[in-house]
Amino acid sequence: MNGRMCIVSRRSLPADALIRFVAAPDGQVVPDLKRRLPGRGAHVEARRAVLETALKRKLLPRALKRELTGTETLADDLEALLVRSAAGALALARKAGQVTTGAAKVDIALRAGKALAVLHAADGAADGVRKLDGARHARAHETGGRPVPAYQTLTATEIGLAMGDHNVIHAAILPGGAGVALIERLVALETYRGASAGTSTEADTGNPGP
Repeated sequence: MNGRMCIVSRRSLPADALIRFVAAPDGQVVPDLKRRLPGRGAHVEARRAVLETALKRKLLPRALKRELTGTETLADDLEALLVRSAAGALALARKAGQVTTGAAKVDIALRAGKALAVLHAADGAADGVRKLDGARHARAHETGGRPVPAYQTLTATEIGLAMGDHNVIHAAILPGGAGVALIERLVALETYRGASAGTSTEADTGNPGP
């Protein structure tokens, strides 16, 4: 896709690395995640720290050429929107049969090479994460590749609401369009928060698992 210029850094970046903002008719600033809303748009690199710089320097009103409302809470509102987007993608992947849950099933999917990625609840127990990281690294050791990415992006409550099951702590993301779309949403959320996408578990900096 064609690049756009970030109003903070003035660098041209791929569209997927930016978030487009537009002004609603009432002056409310609106994140346009799908880049489809009409009217003048302003692009900001899709990281919270960059957006906060844009807000501090009042660059959005300048770029959109009008007074705006909603800028005080925009950084938090956008994070909440990205969380909802990731949770919605998780719900779609579940419906498509491209997510499997439960530590035992996730372990099997990892060791069989069927998982594209793993999702752990951000507030899940560290012991369960370490055990499944062992399976990730064991598979990578067998194949000579890198471990599939692991994300700790959503809370157990957020995962439970998306899955319709409040006991989900670990999930494997399986191949398919909905699974790939889910990973893209998780990466977008982690990038916005300033995390290293897909490397948020302790074992990625340690030794391979058993």
